[in-house]
Amino acid sequence: QVQPLESGGGLVQLGGSLRLSCTASERTFSSGAVGWFRQAPGKESDVKEREFVAAITWSGLTTEYADSVKGRFTISRDNARNTVYLQMNSLKSEDTAVYYCAAKEGYYSLYAGDFPSWGRGTQVTVSS
Repeated sequence: QVQPLESGGGLVQLGGSLRLSCTASERTFSSGAVGWFRQAPGKESDVKEREFVAAITWSGLTTEYADSVKGRFTISRDNARNTVYLQMNSLKSEDTAVYYCAAKEGYYSLYAGDFPSWGRGTQVTVSS
C-alpha cells in the first residue's frame, strides 16, 4: 500500500478558502472509507487524539462532518484519480491545524484510532 499524501495546505486569510487533496494508491483507497482529521497547535501528537473533521464512504454517497465545520467544509472523492478532496470555505482562526488524511477498510469512523493508514499532514494556517 502507498500511504496517503496530502497537499493544498497553506496560509489563508480569515474567511478565505482552501482545497486540500489526498492521493494514494488504488489499493489504499479502494477498500473503503477516507477521513480527514486535524491537530491544532500545541495539541498532543498522539494519532488517537486527532480531531475528526469529515469522512466519506468508498461510493462517495455518504458523508459525515464535525459540527464545527458543517456548512463550511465539503468532502468529496474521485475514485478514478484515487483522490479525496476537502473544500474548506469561510475559514476561521480555529481551523488552523495540521490536516491529515486517513484511510480504512469498510465503513468510516469518527475515531482516529480506527484508521490504520495515515498521511503526514498538511499545515493550514488562517490569519486575521
